[in-house]
Amino acid sequence: MLVIVAGVVGGGYFLYSRYEGKVERSALLPESSAEDAAQSQRNWESGALNLLLLGSDSRAEEDGGTSSIGERSDTIMLLHISKSRDKAAIVSIPRDSYVDVPAGGSWKGGKNKINAAFAFGGAKLTAQTVKQLTGVTLDGAMIADFAAVREMVDAVDGVNVCVPYDVRSTFSERVWNKGCHDLDGEEAEEFMRQRYEVPGGDFGRMHNQQLVVKAVIAKVSKSGALTNPLELDSLLGIAAGALTVDESLDLRDLAFAVRDIRPQSIAYATVPSSTASLRTKAGSAVQLDPKKSAAMFAAIKNDTIDQWLAANPQSAPGS
Repeated sequence: MLVIVAGVVGGGYFLYSRYEGKVERSALLPESSAEDAAQSQRNWESGALNLLLLGSDSRAEEDGGTSSIGERSDTIMLLHISKSRDKAAIVSIPRDSYVDVPAGGSWKGGKNKINAAFAFGGAKLTAQTVKQLTGVTLDGAMIADFAAVREMVDAVDGVNVCVPYDVRSTFSERVWNKGCHDLDGEEAEEFMRQRYEVPGGDFGRMHNQQLVVKAVIAKVSKSGALTNPLELDSLLGIAAGALTVDESLDLRDLAFAVRDIRPQSIAYATVPSSTASLRTKAGSAVQLDPKKSAAMFAAIKNDTIDQWLAANPQSAPGS
């Protein structure tokens, strides 16, 4: 997404027309109340922005915001863009978080894992669930096909990822020992999919995803391609083809909202949770820390998430 909007800013209307047409559009957000619609309008004009980012391993048809039962979103994130438009925070919500999921589809409402919302009601129900959980007004939404990261890594001729722990692949004989590794697209994708032989299980998996995404952004930024997006034609095409964007989201508005954000000004975090797994009717789940998660959500809502993260530093899983 950051690659695309950089291309829009750097290449002007030509690139906007070229790549916007490759981005799929769908109704990913539920109908807003008049109050929420007005608040979102104010946010786009002069406030902080919050977008819902959903990741999956295959680009599923939304069909008006619904999905087939059984399909779940592997990655759920909030992208917070500061009111000053010079920094951002990407906050991961553990997919097994045990939360209140509103009624939708065949689901009658009640406690469930947060990624079950996508299975029962697609992106719309997921957005309702996230808004209810966080109290944050959502100003846009996107679904990204994480399988495209493999192509993106190859498009930038590989990335260098520094791992703070040992990771052993459950799909091959590969082992990534603590330290820095040069990864091509195939290896980066395999690395991102690990969840069993990585500290913290799904938390380690989320951290690995963040490491690869940061490495791609750093590689593109270091090469200077963001200031000359015509050199990045293939990467822009891959990124655009991997996105489904809410029908109301204007990519040009988003591009100008993030044009001054540099890689070093993007913070990555995970919603705080208990260390022990929770036994539920939906299986083993994650119990979010009620006090710390509420404080984090309030900081996102009040545009003070950078101060909150500075006061509550997060360490890598297993450290």
